[in-house]
Amino acid sequence: MAIQKLYAGAKLRELRGRLALTQKDFAGKLGVSLPYLNQMENNNRPVSTSVVLGLAQEFGFDVTELQAGDEARLVSDMREALADPVFTSPAPALADLRLAASNAPALARAFLDLHAAYRQTHERLASLDEALGREDARLKPSPWEEVRDFFHYCDNYIDAVDRSAERFAAQCKPGETMADAAVRTLAARQITTLLGDCDAVRRFDQAAKTLTISRHAAPATQTFQLLLQVALVTQAQLLDATLDLARFQSDEARSIARVGLANYFAGAALMPYGPFLAAAQETRHDLELLATRFGASLEQVAHRLSTLQRPGAKGVPFFFVRVDQAGTITKRHSATTLQFARYGGACPLWNVHQAFELPGQFLRQLAETPDGARYFCLARDVSKSGGAYHAPTRRYAIGLGCEVRHAPALVYADHMDTSAPTAYAPIGISCRICERRDCHQRSVPPLERQVRVDPDRRGMLPYQLD
Repeated sequence: MAIQKLYAGAKLRELRGRLALTQKDFAGKLGVSLPYLNQMENNNRPVSTSVVLGLAQEFGFDVTELQAGDEARLVSDMREALADPVFTSPAPALADLRLAASNAPALARAFLDLHAAYRQTHERLASLDEALGREDARLKPSPWEEVRDFFHYCDNYIDAVDRSAERFAAQCKPGETMADAAVRTLAARQITTLLGDCDAVRRFDQAAKTLTISRHAAPATQTFQLLLQVALVTQAQLLDATLDLARFQSDEARSIARVGLANYFAGAALMPYGPFLAAAQETRHDLELLATRFGASLEQVAHRLSTLQRPGAKGVPFFFVRVDQAGTITKRHSATTLQFARYGGACPLWNVHQAFELPGQFLRQLAETPDGARYFCLARDVSKSGGAYHAPTRRYAIGLGCEVRHAPALVYADHMDTSAPTAYAPIGISCRICERRDCHQRSVPPLERQVRVDPDRRGMLPYQLD
């Protein structure tokens, strides 16, 4: 098997910048010549084994970050953006996109920001009755997308918040549940906690210093909402410092991100990193056992598994996604090479869609993407009752998975023949960029392919792809 060369020029430049070292000083500490370092930083040469060792020994650098960076995400996002019909010229070759992502990641992100801005403008112009004559019709990025990308490019792991939540969990008294610890912490701030029949899952009255949690919510949800309020009340400075570093472009994005960080704290406190990672490995990532042990829901456990990316103590790199009944992705994160469509739904061949048809069951799938990467995928439906007969029930499906080489670490992959090529279902990211010619679920032809229509022939699709 050929050894894949490691090109990580952008990561080397980023590390050198953080250390405030010149190329000459950096090269000296790594024991290489200045021209050799320059060539590695510009991806003209791969990173040598001696340099990898030097990074670990001299700077304590987690060398797994050399491979785990943003390149795969940037390439996937650029391919999807370039599939937009606005680009009439042939799309750049995949090799060129990879070069741009590895050598000029800031330029790649600027391109994605520009395309996102174009989409915002295009969507506004499609609704003239809302856009024309309004003061807020000026161009600005979507706050939701801005926050989503913030977590996306942080690998969904926020170290300072995660460690603070872990410290909070460690302060629980013997025999005290996490919910009890949250109530005690809030009481120390003169905040009274009640279970009530309120019209919201959580409602905080700042003037009266009263927190009301819906008595109809599931116990795991109640605990999570208590911890979320703890984060908002006791971790304000930490949240603000993290938000300042993110430099969001609007107050709306900052507000959304604040709640997102509070949610992150709640999940990390409910399932503290060290104990949760150990339990995940011990149970072989059995979601039900983990949910029972930590008093969490299946969705909370699956989401937490996707955040175990602490340098030096990483868990299995998972992807996590939540899909509604219309196939729209409402949550997405990937610590793997698998990327999700930024706009629209997921591939219909993916088992996450079948979860609605088989409620209460874990669905297993071996899947292969067009680039040849293989994954183990797990899907399960999740229903959230409104707490009353006339209250609407929200239904979602969650998907959790990893590269197939990690499958032995999952109890769900037992007795599956991962060595059989025919066992893998062909899935993609989006029909517009998927190159499969014979997909019976294709909704639109790929924009990078020429389409031929033969009126005398009708195959699986009403057209043929060149």
